Amino acid sequence: MTAHAQAKANTILVGVDLGLPHFDGELEELGLLAQTAGMHPVARVTCKRRAPDAALFIGSGKADEIKMLAAQVGATEVLFDQSLSPGQQRNLERHLEMPVNDRTFLILEIFAQRARSHEGKLQVELARLQYLSTRLVRRWSHLERQSGGIGMRGGPGEAQIELDRRMIGETIKRTKERLSKVKKQRQTQRRQRERRDAFNISLIGYTNAGKSTLFNALVKARAYAADQLFATLDTTTRQLYLGDAARSVSLSDTVGFIRDLPHGLVDAFQATLQEAVDADLLLHVVDASNADYVEQIAQVQRVLTEIGAQDIPQLLVFNKTDALSPDQQPLRLVDEYEIDGVQTPRVFVSARNAQGLAELRQTLSALVAAAKPADNLTDYAPENGGAAT
Repeated sequence: MTAHAQAKANTILVGVDLGLPHFDGELEELGLLAQTAGMHPVARVTCKRRAPDAALFIGSGKADEIKMLAAQVGATEVLFDQSLSPGQQRNLERHLEMPVNDRTFLILEIFAQRARSHEGKLQVELARLQYLSTRLVRRWSHLERQSGGIGMRGGPGEAQIELDRRMIGETIKRTKERLSKVKKQRQTQRRQRERRDAFNISLIGYTNAGKSTLFNALVKARAYAADQLFATLDTTTRQLYLGDAARSVSLSDTVGFIRDLPHGLVDAFQATLQEAVDADLLLHVVDASNADYVEQIAQVQRVLTEIGAQDIPQLLVFNKTDALSPDQQPLRLVDEYEIDGVQTPRVFVSARNAQGLAELRQTLSALVAAAKPADNLTDYAPENGGAAT
């Protein structure tokens, strides 16, 4: 049963500290993801290991502890902050006697709930099929009831497993073909924009940084925006007129990035992320009120590298200044911030309160006006440059 089907399932969150710098000791992000998917976190368990246990990921002792805790708090499901192998997932379910899911499955569930466009639904379907294709033994419980018969090769369930695997393989092939057609349509739309000498800007950033709110504020659109993870999955493009540059630009709102984004999703969402790859400028939105914004910037940079967009000029937009305390407010609304050794222009805004939007428009106008095919937009030095608090 999926996380979507088990609405508000009492869930135990489990995180394993393997010595990585971005380990979320409070499992705060996993809790937000779980709530977004319709789960109800009732307990959180963390532990340290040098390496994952081959069979149970956490070891039998910690598994026994989780099983007892589940009985005490009435949990009916366990959710891991890391990705589990099919074998580890199967072994844990047998040991704990309840459904066990991992971070990858959870993100796929959220994407499946949120996709609205035809393209978005196709992309989610492909990613889920690729994930489930490696977990046939676990997901199809009826396979264990299959029995070999006269003329059948192999043991119990093998014929049904092969049938399911073939059906999934054929569905994956059809879905890829349909996505390929959608990608060609997008390429045609991009060529039309290029013929109109359009300047393309893509909004990118960690999920829940406020991209859609900023998008709506800039172009007076009504794209869905909410204080939740992955509120927007489908790319929306509108024209934005910049008075100081005396021209219009094409502004696209894209899917948010997240730590440990499943590789299957990066592949499946290539058509959507292509908007970022083909952009002339990336408007990198950052939640300035998040204590982990430095790590979130690094995570976005990793995904950009993975999709081949790491060399596209960026303008950093530190959003949610309204959520900062008085002593955290910036000294200047426009300055610079170093990303991977490159001084990058930065603007502080509150998309919700419209604070800093005039400065953002001015900065965008200056970048667009100065942009030529051979120019590097990161050479732009803001007039009010300087360090911020």
